[in-house]
Amino acid sequence: MAQTGQRQRKGSSSKQSSTRRRRPLDEQGIIPILARAVREVENAAERGAKVSPSNRTKFQVAALLVREERARVKDDREVPDSERAEVLKRLDGLASIMAKTAARDTSLIALLAPEAKVSDAAKALRRDMLLASGAELEPDDLLIVSEPEPVAPDIAKQVVPKSVKQAQLANPFLAPDLAALNPQPVRVARLSNWELIEPLFRSFEYGAGGQAATMALPEGGSLVTPGGMELMRHQARLIEAVRGGHRTFLLADEPGLGKTAQALMAANVANAFPLLVVVPNVVKTNWAREVQRWIPQRSSTVVHGDGDDLDAFSDVVIVNYEILDRHVGWLGRFGFKGMVVDEAHFIKNATSQRTRHVQALAQNVRVLHPKALMMALTGTPLINQIEDFRMIWKFLGWIDDKKPLGRLMASLEETGLTPADPGFFAAARQCVIDMGIVRRKKVDVAADIPARRIADIPVELDDDVARSILASEEALIGRLVERYRRVVAAREVPPVGIDRDLIRLVASAELEESKQAANGDNVFTMVRKIGTAKAVLAADYTAQLARNVGKVVFFAKHIDVMDAAEAHFASVGLKAVSIRGDQSPKARQEAIDGFTNDADVSVIVCSLSAAGVGVNLQAASNVVLAELSWTSAEQTQAIDRVHRIGQELPVTAWRILAAQTIDARIADLIDAKAGLAARALDGSDEQVAAEGTVQVQALIALLTDALEQRAAA
Repeated sequence: MAQTGQRQRKGSSSKQSSTRRRRPLDEQGIIPILARAVREVENAAERGAKVSPSNRTKFQVAALLVREERARVKDDREVPDSERAEVLKRLDGLASIMAKTAARDTSLIALLAPEAKVSDAAKALRRDMLLASGAELEPDDLLIVSEPEPVAPDIAKQVVPKSVKQAQLANPFLAPDLAALNPQPVRVARLSNWELIEPLFRSFEYGAGGQAATMALPEGGSLVTPGGMELMRHQARLIEAVRGGHRTFLLADEPGLGKTAQALMAANVANAFPLLVVVPNVVKTNWAREVQRWIPQRSSTVVHGDGDDLDAFSDVVIVNYEILDRHVGWLGRFGFKGMVVDEAHFIKNATSQRTRHVQALAQNVRVLHPKALMMALTGTPLINQIEDFRMIWKFLGWIDDKKPLGRLMASLEETGLTPADPGFFAAARQCVIDMGIVRRKKVDVAADIPARRIADIPVELDDDVARSILASEEALIGRLVERYRRVVAAREVPPVGIDRDLIRLVASAELEESKQAANGDNVFTMVRKIGTAKAVLAADYTAQLARNVGKVVFFAKHIDVMDAAEAHFASVGLKAVSIRGDQSPKARQEAIDGFTNDADVSVIVCSLSAAGVGVNLQAASNVVLAELSWTSAEQTQAIDRVHRIGQELPVTAWRILAAQTIDARIADLIDAKAGLAARALDGSDEQVAAEGTVQVQALIALLTDALEQRAAA
C-alpha cells in the first residue's frame, strides 16, 4: 500500500501505527469508524453510479487503516490472544466488504495498489479518523505535509561531460521556438467536471468494436532511405504521417516489424535533431549501429558511465535508463527537438526513478520545442492491465495526472458525448488512437514472415524433487484456505457457495506478504524450485533439437538454470554461447555474432530479462522456454527475437512444463493475459482475463480449486 507521506521525528519507529497509544478496541475504537466508512462506499457502489471522489478517498483511507491496524495488533505482544483473534476477524470482515465493493466499481482496485498516490485529502481524512477513534498521535502525525514530486535528480549524482560544456560554449543560446507564442486555446466546458482518465482506459477494453488501434495513415512515398536501405510499406506510411506534420506516436507494432528504423526515419523527416533516445542498456550499442544503417548522414553518440567519451556535437544522443540519474540535468537543458523512448513499457511504474526522469525530460523537451517529435516504442505496451497506458500517454503529452490535455481534450469535446452516453467508449478510443497510436501485426503487413506456434512439452521431475515441490504447493494452499476460512468465520452472514471476491482479496494479501519474504513456501520460491528442477531436462530437449533441426535459442529466467544448461551442453559436446545481464556490450555482440555466423555454435543461452529486447536471432527457428515468465509480454518478446523480419522458416517455441505442478496453470494464465493486448490493440472480441498480475491469478486458481474440491468432498 502506498505510504502516507507524513514526516516522522528522528528516532521514532518506522511504523507509525506502533507509536500510537490506543484505547482498548471496543465500540469507541477505530473499527466502528472504519465500518461506517466502508458501508458508505459500499452503498454508493450498490447504487450503480460511479463512486464519487469523496467516497474513493474514504475507500483508500479505510484500506490504509485496515492494513495498519492489522499490523499493529499482530505486533503488539500486550494484546491478549482472544482480543487479537477477535480484532483480526473484524478486520477481515471489513476487507471482505471492500473486496466486493471493488468488484462492483473496478476503478477502486487501483487505490489498493502499492504505488497508488495518497492525496492530501486522504492524509487529512486518515488523521481525522484516528483522532475520532481516540488515538493519541505524534505531533508530526498531526501535520499534513505534501512532499514535492522528486522530478529533480540528486544534485550530488549529477555530471556534466566535458563535451557537453564545449557544445554549450560553442552555441550558448537556444533558438527560440515561436510556435509556443500562440498556443491554441482548448475550449473546455461540457466535460470539465467529468472524470475522464479512467473512462479513456476503459474505452480500450469495451469500445474496440473489432477495429485495430491504428490511426489513419497516408500512403507512403519513397521507400528508399538515405542509407540506401529500403523501407517496407507499413514503415513508409508512418514516415509519411510525420512528413504531414504529425509529431506524437505510440508505435506499438509487433516486435520484429522495424520500429527502430521507423523512429530514425521519422526523426530525419521531421529534422528532429538533436534527438534524444532513451533505451535499455542492452540495446544502446545496437541503436548506434542502426543510426549508421538508416541515416548515415547523421552522427550518433552513446552515453556510457559519466559520459567521458560523449560527443555532444552528435545528432543523436543515446542513453540508457540506468544512468539517467547522472545525466538528466544537462539532458533536460540541452535543447533536444525530439525524444524517443525504446521499450516504453519500462516506464509503466509511475513511482520508479527511471519513469520520473523520463517524464521530467519529456516535459523539458516539450517546453523548449512544443512541436518536438515524441515517440514511445514498444511491441508490448500492456503488461497486466489497461492502466499500463498511463505513463506512456503522459510521456507523449496526451494526459497529465488528472485529465486529458490539449488536442485530446478538444477531440473529446467535439464528440458531443459524455461517459454516461452510449457510444462514448468507441468515440473516446478513436480520439486517443488519432493522437498517434500505431499498431500493426506481422500477419497483416509482412505476409512473407512464416507462421509461429507455441508447443508445450510436459516433463516428469525426479521423484524426490517432485515430492518437495508438491509439499511446498500443499503448504501454500493450506495457508490460503485457512486465511479464507478465517474471514468467512468473521462474517455475520456466511456466503452462499464460494465467494469469488473474497478469493481475490485473500490471494492479493498472500502475494503482498510473499513479496516481503525471502524464503518460505510462496509462489515465487515455488516457481524458482520448479525452474531449477527442470533445467537439465530442458537442456536435454534443446540438445536433441539442435542435433535434429539446427540452431536453437534457449531462454531461462534464473542464472542457476542458465549455468546448469550450459554445463549440460558442454557435457554432450554442443558448443554454446550466452547472453547475460552482466556482460559488456562487446561480449554480448560477440555472442550474437558467434551464434549467427559460426556453424559450430548450436545453442545460445539467453536471459529472459537481458536478451528479451533488442536482439536479432533469426539464425534459429526454434526457441526453448525453459522457465516461464510472469507476463505474456516477456514471453512474446523472447519468441520475437527469432520471429521477425528476415526469418525464412516457421518458428516454434517449445515451453518446458513440469507435469503435475503449478507450471501448467501459469502457462494457461500467460496465454489468457495475451487477450488483454489483443482486445485493446488488435480489435479482438475474445474474452479478457481479469486484470491483475499472473501471480495473483495463479493464487486465485490454487485457492479456487482447493475450495471446490473440499466442497465436493
